[in-house]
Amino acid sequence: DFTDNTEALGKGVRALRPGGGTAMFDALYYACRDKLLKSEQTRSVRRAVILVSDGDDNESHVTREEAIEMALRANVIVYTISTNFPSGGPGDKVLQRIADATGGRAFEPFQLQQVADAFAQIQDDLRSQYELSYSPPNFAHDGRYRTIEISALRKGMKVRSRNGYYAPTE
Repeated sequence: DFTDNTEALGKGVRALRPGGGTAMFDALYYACRDKLLKSEQTRSVRRAVILVSDGDDNESHVTREEAIEMALRANVIVYTISTNFPSGGPGDKVLQRIADATGGRAFEPFQLQQVADAFAQIQDDLRSQYELSYSPPNFAHDGRYRTIEISALRKGMKVRSRNGYYAPTE
């Protein structure tokens, strides 16, 4: 977040300075709930959010886990790009948790050029995804969370997926 210091600099001059509060979890939660969850799906659509942040949150009304749950309900993959230089702080762990839970990836660039590389990798990921489906024999339309595990039979292959899904209620 940045605060506007127009008065301190004089009339007509604007500068943004770091400071203020961050409601990252709220931003993710409401984007998923109010925009992505409510948008009509007439066919199979990939939904992704790219979250560029330091991972710190000091203003949200919802928790990290509530934001993740809403992303899962909206069937959203979250890719995160850390703005922490150098990386490895507590905010990076938060960003990693969000990405892992939704089937996305967390990027921790060390230089500005690596930010552009992260966007290119996200683009490649979105172009090379597969959608799998199955119908369990005792499926119930109860809205409950179901855990799943997807793994590759071939050694050396890595599967990136979410850990579960919410059953529809209809």
